[in-house]
Amino acid sequence: MANSDTGTAPEGFAERLATTKAILAQIASEFAPSVFASSLAAEDMVLTDLILRSQPEIGIFSLETGRLPAETLKVLDQVKQVYGHQVTLYYPNPDAVTAYVENKGLNAFYDSVELRKECCYIRKVEPLGRALAGNKSWVTGQRRAQSATRSGLDVQENDEAHGLAKFNPLADWSEQDVWHYIKLNQVPYNALHDAGFPSIGCEPCTRAVQPGEDVRAGRWWWETPESKECGLHVVDGKLVRIKK
Repeated sequence: MANSDTGTAPEGFAERLATTKAILAQIASEFAPSVFASSLAAEDMVLTDLILRSQPEIGIFSLETGRLPAETLKVLDQVKQVYGHQVTLYYPNPDAVTAYVENKGLNAFYDSVELRKECCYIRKVEPLGRALAGNKSWVTGQRRAQSATRSGLDVQENDEAHGLAKFNPLADWSEQDVWHYIKLNQVPYNALHDAGFPSIGCEPCTRAVQPGEDVRAGRWWWETPESKECGLHVVDGKLVRIKK
């Protein structure tokens, strides 16, 4: 959760920040064209700030699922106001959404993991494929500390599903690193973070977490931790070392 005090920088923060900047520079020079998939959450606002200030040639897009919280959509306006940048939006296929709702129900994702993943596929995974088409690489704000499903996250992966290089420049950042950067640089962020939402997805699939809970405990809270991914990032790949 956010707080108003930048405080002392976490140990090793300067080194992690320098490494992240170097990774973004390498992406822009060696893996172009590249796009950053932003969920408009705290981590992604850190990368938005870094990209727009130093590597603006990396495009930024977001998946507008049709069920995002109003607070999340407001971040789009904040990005435009602060940086003068319009985030590109990708929407689900309206016919696929209609078929799902009519045949399964508007909130059928509560009934089973399979139905939830089908909804995620329609609203996120299929639009992601369109967003990534024609690029050589893509960037995410994933961190290892976010959940059990991301504990083995590499900084660079081979995304065989899309035929692209995939980068996670904040893989080794902590929650403290993220908020220190946001406060230090006055980066705009989703107001829900101040209301106990460390991880934010679609409105009906996200709730606030209790102190001490995993940061992604509020995502699909009715499922087991091992299933808590939407399908955007479940790709088998081997680490490709960043050049020094």
